[in-house]
Amino acid sequence: MSQAVLLQGGRVVDVASNLDRVMDVLVENGRMVAFGSEARAMPHQQVQNVTGCLILPAFVDLCASLREGEKQHGSIASETKAAAKAGFAHVVLPPNSKLVIDNAAIVAQILEKNQQANQVNVYPMGALTKGLDGKQPANMFALSQAGCIAVTNARHGLANDETLLRCLEYAASLELTVFFYPEEPSLANGCAHDGFTASRLGLPAIPSVAETVALAKQLLLVEETGVKAHFSQLSCKGSVELIRIAKARGLNITADVAMHQLHLTDAAIDGFNSLAHVRPPLRSEEDRLALCAAVQSGVIDAICSHHQPLNAAAKLAPFPATEAGISALETVLPLGLKLVRDGVLTEDVLWRALTINPAKILGIEAGALQLGGGVVIVDLEKTWSIAPENLMSAGLNTPFLGMMVQGQVVGLYR
Repeated sequence: MSQAVLLQGGRVVDVASNLDRVMDVLVENGRMVAFGSEARAMPHQQVQNVTGCLILPAFVDLCASLREGEKQHGSIASETKAAAKAGFAHVVLPPNSKLVIDNAAIVAQILEKNQQANQVNVYPMGALTKGLDGKQPANMFALSQAGCIAVTNARHGLANDETLLRCLEYAASLELTVFFYPEEPSLANGCAHDGFTASRLGLPAIPSVAETVALAKQLLLVEETGVKAHFSQLSCKGSVELIRIAKARGLNITADVAMHQLHLTDAAIDGFNSLAHVRPPLRSEEDRLALCAAVQSGVIDAICSHHQPLNAAAKLAPFPATEAGISALETVLPLGLKLVRDGVLTEDVLWRALTINPAKILGIEAGALQLGGGVVIVDLEKTWSIAPENLMSAGLNTPFLGMMVQGQVVGLYR
């Protein structure tokens, strides 16, 4: 039974309804049910003084690997705790080679484990092709009926373009959103951005064109089929330009970027720093600035965590042999607030990219305070260190370890 909580003195920010003012609010079942004198007059079981804090809709993450089935790295139980601590009440779980979400039984298992954890809402994404092998369309109807919010082939290639075309036609007939992680496999055999740092370190490289070639082809097929498409974890300036042109042409598309791509460049891998080994790779400063500008202008709609927790051993091999990924859920908010303080993003754009925009992309009742998708309390002044003892995730693999940051979620009501 959810309690009615009176939150007193907080600054209420809801970009979906252009609300930004200091007032008391009554929260129940993850929803703002009243404000001002009406909120104070209604029955409530708890009062919390949140003066100086922000009251926001709970955050929505479009991509987080929760490592279910990979106990050495994490689980739905451990990673949804990290999500809740970070203010994310809604998390999209993509399929991967260890968790191939291509049948209804796997979907049911994920949803059951999430219900047992009872921390946040997890939305499984179904596999676009059977076994993610790129040869035959998966049973998208069954996946949709079982509870998949979208479909994707993640970073797994497809046998040919005809297979992709048939998959998109099938998804379009079901009105299912297709998530793309654009990457041309034949051009992506490296482990770092094709730039000065990779050359100096002698690392096999992945050029930006590996992303833009795939993206251009995918956009053409999206236009051909009319499917609703979302392009996730963009990493380079060329991709931003392609998305901008496609949106101007009226395509039914959206896009996101991982928070770490807005902060780091390929310089972070210097010294073979495997904590900065990600896929897509960290790219140039020119790419980073283009991605930031695209979020600010709305060409990129949302910011995701691209959370990939890994144990220490996964990062200990020589750089090319280490596993790609950053444990990222718990650093999204403070890193986003740093972009605001640095004048890179305006505050309303940050909240839009973490709340109402990703909620609209998924078509869920979230992202606005009156929709019942959860309410978070954020202390903007709280400073803390990104250190193992302060992280809830089972993965401590982040290049931001040791960094002092400002801003922390101090409450989540759902």
